[in-house]
Parts: sequence; C-alpha cells; structure tokens
Amino acid sequence: MIELREMELSSFLYTAIEKMKTPKQLISWTKQINPLNLLYVFERLKATNQDRIYWSNSNNDLTLVGLGSVKKLIANEDRFQQLQKQWTTLLDEVFIHNPFPEAGTGLAAIGGMAFDPKRPKSERWEKYPTGQLTIPEYVIIYNKGNYFLTVNRYIQKNDSVEKVIQQIGKMENLILHSTDKQKQERLKVIAKEEIEPKKWKQSVQKAVDEIKRGRAKKIVLARELRLQLNRDADIASMLKKLRETQPNSYIFAFEHGDNCFLGATPERLVYVEGDKLLSTCLAGTAPRGKTITEDEQIANTLLNDQKNREEHEYVVQMIKEGIENYCEDIHIPKEPVIHPLRDLQHLYTPVTAKIKKPFSIFDIVEKLHPTPALGGVPKEKALAFIREQELLDRGWYGAPIGWLDSHHNGEFAVAIRSGLVQKNEVSLFAGCGVMRDSDAEMEYEETNVKFLPMLTILEDHDESY
Repeated sequence: MIELREMELSSFLYTAIEKMKTPKQLISWTKQINPLNLLYVFERLKATNQDRIYWSNSNNDLTLVGLGSVKKLIANEDRFQQLQKQWTTLLDEVFIHNPFPEAGTGLAAIGGMAFDPKRPKSERWEKYPTGQLTIPEYVIIYNKGNYFLTVNRYIQKNDSVEKVIQQIGKMENLILHSTDKQKQERLKVIAKEEIEPKKWKQSVQKAVDEIKRGRAKKIVLARELRLQLNRDADIASMLKKLRETQPNSYIFAFEHGDNCFLGATPERLVYVEGDKLLSTCLAGTAPRGKTITEDEQIANTLLNDQKNREEHEYVVQMIKEGIENYCEDIHIPKEPVIHPLRDLQHLYTPVTAKIKKPFSIFDIVEKLHPTPALGGVPKEKALAFIREQELLDRGWYGAPIGWLDSHHNGEFAVAIRSGLVQKNEVSLFAGCGVMRDSDAEMEYEETNVKFLPMLTILEDHDESY
C-alpha cells in the first residue's frame, strides 16, 4: 500500500500514473465533504442503475453508502482464507490518498457471505456468492458528525488525467446535489405465504428428540415467510423506516442486480479498531411489554428464565473459547443485562479483548461463525441437523455481513431480522433456538415475533422522506 497525503486530485493521479508498475493501477482518493442526508443519497443513486450498499451501525455514528463496484473479492467454501488473501494482496497494490484517521475512510470493502457453504444453493440466492466483499467505486462515509467521499477506480498509463477528473466530478455532482423523489403508489402487502409451517414444527420436535438423546444441546431452526407486494419495493424508503423503528440495530442493504438483501439486526459479531476487539453475546429473547410495568416484568422474567439463560451462556462460552487463542486481555462480565429494541428485548453481554499479531478480523469471524444463537451446540452436529431438516437455504441470512478498511478497522454483524427483496416479492427469515424443553408451538410464536421488525415496515409503509 502506497499512501500519498495532502495532495490535490490531479497531483495524486499524475503521481500514481508515474509510479505504477502494472498496466492497470487501483487508486483510492478520500476527501471531506459537507453534511448530506445519506438515505436521500442512496435513493437518488438508484438512477445510476448500479448496485448500492448501505450500512449503518447500532450506535448510529457510522454509515457507509457504496455505489457500483471497482472490484469484487469472491470466495467459495474456504471463504475466510480466500477473502483474507485477496484483501491483503489488494492492500499491497493500491495507491491511497487519505489524510483522515476516521474508520471507514480510505479503501473499504463491504459485503457478506453465506451461512453454510456446504448447503446447496437455491435459485433464490443465486446472485449472492458464498463470500463476497465489494470495493465500491464511490463510498460516502458518515463518522461521528463528519462526512467523507472516497473514490476508488483503476487507471492506466495512457489515461487522460483531465478526463478522469471530469468523470469523477460528474458523479460527485450526482452524489452531492439532490433531485426530487418521484411519488409512487403506496407500498402494500397483498399476499402472505408461510412456507410449510407444519413441517417446520415437526422439525422442531425432531430437534428436541435429538437433544434428549444426547446428540446435541441446542439446534437453531429458521423458517421463511414469503410476501407479495402491490409493486416493486423501494429499498431507500424501507431503510428509512428501519432506521426509524429499529434505532439500536445495524441497518443494511446489499443490492445484487434486481435483488436486495436488507434488514435491521441487533447482533454484532465483532468490531475491530486496530488491535482492539469488541464482540457481543445476544441470545435469549422476549417481546416488549405494552406498559412500563409489563415491560419490566417481562425483562425480569427473561433475566431469570433458565432456558434463555442457558442459551445465552452457550454464546458467552463460545465467544470466549473462539477468541482466546487469538486475543489477550479478555474481559467478560459475569451477568448479562437487558438489551431493549422496539419489538423485542434480549439478554446481552459484551466481550472485549486485544487481538494478538498476526491475526486479523477474518480469523475472528471464521472462529465465531456461526454462534450458538444461529447454529447450535455442538456446532458441527447442529449444522448437520440443519442441513438435513431445515426447509430453506438461508443464503446470507444468519451469516456475517460487514466491512473493513485500510486502517485495519472493521465490523461484522449477524444478518438476522432480515429479508431478500426480489422486485415485488420479499422473503423474510426468522429462527429460534431449540432446547431440551422447547415446545414447537411456542417456538413458532417466537419466530412470528421475530418477523415483526421487517413485517412492520412493509405493512405500514410511508415512503415520504
């Protein structure tokens, strides 16, 4: 990686062309810009007919909006090692101008991966590779009150610097200057289809039987709710509604052609800032109460519920065991607390540590995925049961999604509370942790509650900004 600081764009381009040793050179240019409404930017970038990416963290102090793709890092079954190798190679080759220390600036890759690479891919997920990190052509970054624009592109020896600057300026003008949003017919759900709910309940009972035979301690089973809309979905307005209704969640959208995987997940897998690591245990779920008193009663019941505490402890121990060979100075609180969302509340325990050299965020993600909250205990036995009995290909649902940058920062969340939009059809996904004393009907009702964050924004959908 060659870093060139405090240069004008033209000087940077001339220097990069002069120093390049290959026919094609990747360059990354970042500058600070004036404040923007990033959801508005995301909406008007639809006119480019290029794939868009949206990522906003649970603290609401970091948002990334990506457009297009200058390069895609794509991996198969051995995805963590493949993506790590491709990312390292890319960093060795890129010319970067980025005088800013903020996370997300500089060269950034954003994407995700499939829950289980060993599961045969269904037609529904054909546009989503087993692993893919995208280097967008343009990234707009919001970080704690500051706004930045990063341009990534390949240049060649015979490129006209003036023409490249003109091309960048034209796109920058589209990004920075708003246009009117066209009014559309109100979005409505006109049909719902639960995918084989009786068979799903039967699979829950089979999981209980497996656990009682001592073959597993916990198995997570997911199911699908398929919706038909009165017209093609407006991704930007769905994101706006998610931000309003799920303020403590990660809000994300990954467009792949005319498909978009989006959602609002409360579950962080890992955050890395330099060598500092933060992971969180989020397992054990209950609904919110209708009054403050009822809400507190439900929270207290959740904190003292044996099944939920046991589920939560599996995740705590898994994270501890997963990172201990890669980290030092590990700190885990002795008791969980309640993490409230709009529709749900969860048991929550933060885990902090320091990553040892030469390990990276890819090593941590590989070790932690899937957590017991999405797979089960023991991991391989639970995954084998899921492959055999689950009625859907999870695709990117329940899998790591996130970003990393050339500052060695990055964050991955677990893609729950999510759906796959395909024009005017939406597949929603929800799962539950099956334990020894699980009841199939109660687990079914729990999944209905977990559908609510996505279902609510589609059934009560106001598209005004």
